[in-house]
Amino acid sequence: MPVVLRFGDHAVAATLTDTPPSRQFTAMLPMTVRLTDAWGQAKAGRLPRALTAEGGTPVHVPAPGGIYFWPPSGVIAIYYDDLGQAVPDPGLIRLGAVEAGLDRLADAGDRVTVRIESAATTDS
Repeated sequence: MPVVLRFGDHAVAATLTDTPPSRQFTAMLPMTVRLTDAWGQAKAGRLPRALTAEGGTPVHVPAPGGIYFWPPSGVIAIYYDDLGQAVPDPGLIRLGAVEAGLDRLADAGDRVTVRIESAATTDS
């Protein structure tokens, strides 16, 4: 599913995977999430409600551009850099990937409020 992440006057295109956790995430759209810069490699923030990891594949080495969910905490993370760090168990659950504009998100500062919405909603 194509989605758009909006912050300031920027729009970043992303695509969500077709997995049970991603469908749970999609059901919450549109949503606004406050993200902070996590360790100089990702923007992360708490979702309005937790997702289940069931049906998702754990990822221990996140890739730049990946949109992930950390099951124990209810936090979403959008990675923009690879610092060579592995994520401990239970790992992250991949929800999707940023297709274009990752550099804008990386440069958005230590705190950014992002509105995530379906691209179909945006187009109509």
